[in-house]
Parts: sequence; structure tokens; C-alpha cells
Amino acid sequence: MPSDAKILIVDDHEDTLYALESALAPLGHPMTRATSGDDALKEVLRGQIGLLLLDVRMPGVSGLDVVRYMRRVEQTQHIPVILLTGFGPDTELSATAFTLGVADLVMKPVDPWTLRTKVRYLYDTHRRHRALEAEVRELRAQMKKRAAPPAPSRPHPEHPRAPLSAP
Repeated sequence: MPSDAKILIVDDHEDTLYALESALAPLGHPMTRATSGDDALKEVLRGQIGLLLLDVRMPGVSGLDVVRYMRRVEQTQHIPVILLTGFGPDTELSATAFTLGVADLVMKPVDPWTLRTKVRYLYDTHRRHRALEAEVRELRAQMKKRAAPPAPSRPHPEHPRAPLSAP
């Protein structure tokens, strides 16, 4: 994952977007925002997203719908997602969210310090994971080049296994 990967914050309320951006600003990571599930999907599919903070309940495409779609697309299935909800604890929501591979479910209003800690950890872990994937790809490519069989050749006459000629 490039170092310029953004944190995408998605909520249908401008004041919540502003509060989340303010809470995360001290981390110094680039951020972008979306106000709907549709806009979130467009942004995620453009690439360069390293973490998604996503409101669960929005008009139209819900946060859970966004996650369901992301998990079916190879380029987005490993992006960590923190779901945000203002409707209190809900066991059905929790079960669905964690079944979809959501990293965390956070209740609004969020504690800025706690949110920064979770975001820092998930963003950095995802960045390291992407760097390791790139390194593995590079090592596999190098191994593939080395494993290619050399072109067949005839033994050199001075080679120890070359047939001796009669004197």
C-alpha cells in the first residue's frame, strides 16, 4: 500500500464528518470523505484507500451494503473497516458486521483518543501487510527467474567430465 493511502470517512451528516476528521487530524494521515454509500464505493474503487470509517445507517446504500460489496472485490476485500453506529449496542448488527470481516464496531459519539488508537493500529497494520505482500511478490518473481532451466549446452573439452580423446 502506498504511503499516501487515505483514510476514507463516510457519514451522511456533515457535523459527524467534521468531528471525525478533527479527531483523526493529529495522526497526520491523508483523509478523504464521502456522504453516501454510493460515493464511498466510488472512492474505494478508485484505489489508494488504507482504512475506511463507515457509518452503518445511511439513506440508500448502507454501510453494511458497502462492506458486502467490498468483500466481493479482490482489490478492496482486505481494506480494514471500522463501522460507526449511533443506535447503541445491537447483537444482530455486531454479528453481521464481524461475519463480514469488519475490524471494529464503534458507538457514536466516539472518544477521539480511542478512535485515534484504533485507526493508527489498523492503518499501520494494513500498510505493513501490503508492504509484505509486495515483497513476497518480488521474491517470487526473483525465484522464478532463478529457477528457469539453463539452455542445454555441450560440455567444454577441458571440462572434467568431457570425454577424453585417445593419444
